[in-house]
Amino acid sequence: MKSRLALIIAVSIVLLGIPVYAQHGHGGGGGASMGTHGHSMNSHSTSSSSAHSEGKQSSVSERFSDNTKLAGKLQSLLPAGTNLQQASQGFKNLGQFVAAVHVSHNLGIPFDQLKAKMTGPSAESLGKAIEQLKPAANAKAEAKKANKQADQDMDDSKSTS
Repeated sequence: MKSRLALIIAVSIVLLGIPVYAQHGHGGGGGASMGTHGHSMNSHSTSSSSAHSEGKQSSVSERFSDNTKLAGKLQSLLPAGTNLQQASQGFKNLGQFVAAVHVSHNLGIPFDQLKAKMTGPSAESLGKAIEQLKPAANAKAEAKKANKQADQDMDDSKSTS
């Protein structure tokens, strides 16, 4: 019985990750963005299956109340008065949101403009959004850098929370 449950959980994790990998197989982020998104999905999938049944959206914003260190870090990178729960709405997962915050901060792109490109019905990858909003930037390198920063932030916040 336990091995059957473990198999079901493992299959669920794999199936939940497929749309994320398929979504980001194109664009400026490439392999680095898949690592961030896969990392964030896998690190929380087994602990909160109810968040997935309620939708990915609630799981992204709910994580800030559980992780004050990460919330503080992100708050310091966004304009004063920004509500993290509102800012994270529309992003597919926590890794995508954290990387977008870093790109906004690193390149001086207004976060609301970056969010508008990356969320909604015609959502684009982080790399494509960078290309459009900051054409002079090396979109692929900047997306890779932001994804590494996001991974580091999430790893750092797990070790102390």
